[in-house]
Amino acid sequence: MTFMNRRMALKSLAVTGTAGIGLGACSRLELFDAVTPWDEGASRVASGESYGAHPRQKLDVYAPPDVKDAPVVMFFYGGSWNSGERVDYGFLGTALAAQGFVAVLPDYRLVPDVRFPAFVEDGAAAAAWVQREIGQFGGDGRRVVVSGHSAGAYIASMLALEPSYLGQAGATERLRGFAGLAGPYDFLPFQYKAIIEAFSNWPRPIETQPVAFAKQGAPPALLLQGADDTTVPPRHAKALAQRLKATGNEVELIIYEGVDHIDIMIALSRLARGRANTLSDVSRFVRQVTA
Repeated sequence: MTFMNRRMALKSLAVTGTAGIGLGACSRLELFDAVTPWDEGASRVASGESYGAHPRQKLDVYAPPDVKDAPVVMFFYGGSWNSGERVDYGFLGTALAAQGFVAVLPDYRLVPDVRFPAFVEDGAAAAAWVQREIGQFGGDGRRVVVSGHSAGAYIASMLALEPSYLGQAGATERLRGFAGLAGPYDFLPFQYKAIIEAFSNWPRPIETQPVAFAKQGAPPALLLQGADDTTVPPRHAKALAQRLKATGNEVELIIYEGVDHIDIMIALSRLARGRANTLSDVSRFVRQVTA
């Protein structure tokens, strides 16, 4: 299978919107993960670790060999808050771990079984588990960066910008940083089906918006965005970057020319690493904020 055929096969799995936020489902990546060579020098060291009682409250851990007290990257996958499986992202876990980090990929509860803020609360519970337990897998629970793609970047941003979620889950350490890939951060009013189903139950819509929580004292942020993204357009990353700067926070915004909503994530894989500098930029950021 050629690179272009593989890329188009992945794109065919995403239900992309025609405008605004369609929040294409980036799940069912079994084929892509199966045909993509994993990075050498890293492996999955834990599978199905429970951070809660629900069957979806499980996570996998990836690490380089013989690592100790390494920085930790928690990565939340996308999928419109209604789809996704952590087991389809082995290529991503090993990519991050091969950079010298301990990578944690959680599942979380999905719509329609839950609505906002349940998936954010799951992210917080997973982060609390990481702070308590990641030392047994070579990670440093005091040096955790949250990251994610699309709907997963939304979860990561809410954890970084609204610390009450972490506090309620029992997390005690401040996050070192947030790296968001093509995240929806400013989507009022609710217009698209996936968003309406996930958020319209909440009585105060402004409390669903990451931009509303951008205030002084936020952890450093790296916002990565594809210029050709029509699923989550660049205005979201620009709006959050502007708000973070206005409130005195450290933020870096990088917009990749010729890159769309799927490109920015699959560029983490060995198969498509030349498509965008996603891996090198995320790795540089993690080293910087955890030094």
